[in-house]
Amino acid sequence: MNDVTLIAIMTFGLEAVVKREVQALGFEDVRVSEGKVEFDATLADIPRANLWLRSADRVLIKMGEFPALTFDELFEQTRALPWEDWIPREGAFPVAGKAVKSTLGSFRACQSIVKKAVVERLRQAYATDYLPESGPEYAIQISMLRDVATLTIDTSGSGLHRRGYRQQAGEAPLRETLAAALVQLSFWDKDRLLIDPMCGSGTILIEAALIGRNIAPGLNREFAAESWPVIPARLWHDARADARAAIDQDSVLQIYGYDIDESVIEIAHSNARLAGVGDDIEFAQKDVKDLWIDQQYGIVISNPPYGIKLGDFQEMNQIYISLHKTFRKKTGWSIYILTADKKFPDYFKRAWPDRVRKLFNGGIEVNYYQYYGERPPVP
Repeated sequence: MNDVTLIAIMTFGLEAVVKREVQALGFEDVRVSEGKVEFDATLADIPRANLWLRSADRVLIKMGEFPALTFDELFEQTRALPWEDWIPREGAFPVAGKAVKSTLGSFRACQSIVKKAVVERLRQAYATDYLPESGPEYAIQISMLRDVATLTIDTSGSGLHRRGYRQQAGEAPLRETLAAALVQLSFWDKDRLLIDPMCGSGTILIEAALIGRNIAPGLNREFAAESWPVIPARLWHDARADARAAIDQDSVLQIYGYDIDESVIEIAHSNARLAGVGDDIEFAQKDVKDLWIDQQYGIVISNPPYGIKLGDFQEMNQIYISLHKTFRKKTGWSIYILTADKKFPDYFKRAWPDRVRKLFNGGIEVNYYQYYGERPPVP
């Protein structure tokens, strides 16, 4: 059972980012479809994937995939899978599910059928009528897509965006996984200047610093599969030891964050310290309208307020105009703005966006506007 198939799931639009992350971990046969990246792995790769994937939401073990046009087919083929290879007699195995364009329709009915099938399989495997479900959790997911059922077990537990460093955040906070993707979709690297002029609780800059320092984003948290007897504890220990050894202790990062709200800047400071990058980011209270740039080359990545809750679109427009005034002649700066406001390009007039990506943040559809600047000269 050392060989497994893992599925990294992610929010729509980040498939290519997660594919590159998976490949960077050394996996070659990587299959991509909407919302997921699938790859062959070993037990030792379960800790590695959970520790290192920055933009994925969860890491799942693929138990099986098959067509199911009737509930009987779903039951029998679910029961045929080797659930006892993973779930011990006392294991807890809640079932969650979703159904899209499925003949079976109700995802609740699918959940119930899967639960009954797993119960019957485990009762037979352990020669018992009683399954206490008092032990570690093995969260099962049933996904029905166009009459094809995919059955998985979640190894992550809490979503991978829960890095453990963000104790406080503002309204509609940017998920850490999405923030990491924004950085990876930009031209930024650890040798370049990065600014977020509306940094809020600092998530984008903290994720950039973690990337710049090569710090595994899951290094300071726990995962559901750590309590599974089937995965030796030494695999988790070794994966963490390797991750600590991989940290870049020497590079000097140029990362700056500003926000008009001084209390939010204090939160950003605190979050950065908890993430282990407190010395790598310089935060200061500053209105975006007062931003002054004296460098010819650099990167801006920002997620300004959407204006939905502010109720003052005129104020948002002034923010956009201020950005335009600051960077209209700074052609060596690449600008990346994530916003739900589709009027942003009408106000930032340095050029039309080189690329616009549709993404989602907490269920809100947003656009990632990308304006490419001139590349700095090679030293």
